Amino acid sequence: MADNLNCAIIFGGTGFIGTFFANFLLDRKLCSHVYLCDIEPIEKKGSDYRKISILDERITFIQVDVRKEINLALKNDEIGLIANFAAIHREPGHHDFEYFETNLLGAENVCNFANKIGCKRIIFTSSISPYGISEAIRNEFSLPVPVTAYGSSKLVAEKIHQIWQAQNDDEKILTIVRPGVVFGPGEGGNVTRLIHAVINRYFFYMGNRGTRKAGIYIKELCNAILWIHEEQIKNNAGVQIFNITMNPGPSIGEYVESICKVANIRRIVITIPFSVLLFISKIIEIFAKLFGINNKFSPVRIRKLVRSNNIPPTKLTQAGYQYLFSLDGAFTDWKNECPKDWGK
Repeated sequence: MADNLNCAIIFGGTGFIGTFFANFLLDRKLCSHVYLCDIEPIEKKGSDYRKISILDERITFIQVDVRKEINLALKNDEIGLIANFAAIHREPGHHDFEYFETNLLGAENVCNFANKIGCKRIIFTSSISPYGISEAIRNEFSLPVPVTAYGSSKLVAEKIHQIWQAQNDDEKILTIVRPGVVFGPGEGGNVTRLIHAVINRYFFYMGNRGTRKAGIYIKELCNAILWIHEEQIKNNAGVQIFNITMNPGPSIGEYVESICKVANIRRIVITIPFSVLLFISKIIEIFAKLFGINNKFSPVRIRKLVRSNNIPPTKLTQAGYQYLFSLDGAFTDWKNECPKDWGK
């Protein structure tokens, strides 16, 4: 990084972003050791791909619940960087209070821990969810209007981190990033489900071919986060908030076309009225709850598919960031690294 960094500590470290970010730091020799702090070890989370990827003697797992006071026996001068990726984030899947309990208390406890050990740098992953629901383009200069517990909790968590930075703003560096949908090897989320649906012929348009969905490849996210953070250090910019998404955000149709291209398949995707798919999803949801089955066709997910997340990375492009991956390039890299996610 811009100056010497001994060790880094990642809260939410065994999650999808945390494991990739740890490898990113170590592969580029940006630090000598990374502590992954999480409520569960990697063996109980994620895919086989991510389990294998962090088997490194330079990585240490520490069990931490960020909802509680954080006390770790580490040297005060050892940790040069804290990354706070700990969050309850999947929607649907949690009660409203759970988002606030983890995301707010976690922010407070991580910031208190940073003060305790004298760490002057924090990277915090927020979300585009604070922008709320709108078909209009929204960027970092738009007023956040969250409409979900997750979005509201993330916006408040941003403010908690900003208060931490303001307590000694001439020394502390705070990077807040708002990523779109993060996808890549071992993700197991929305984009993985889309890939499986297209390949296995159960994906349908519902008048949403042109709906834009802000997203970012996991490796691009890690690179952009560190690029922003280093620029802040160089320019002595105490706190910055950046969207991290592809530019422009691909449409649903562009995601589908890219999946077909990279998977080397041809698919004719028909259009079914949204009302029909929503009704079917509600019926499936009833039976899924009765029999305790994981429902891939939740009405919440169906509604999301027709709502645009048109969130451009305005500040990132203005700052001159050079992207590493196109959508095709990201999908190709993902398929090469983890063909299992692509049904191979």
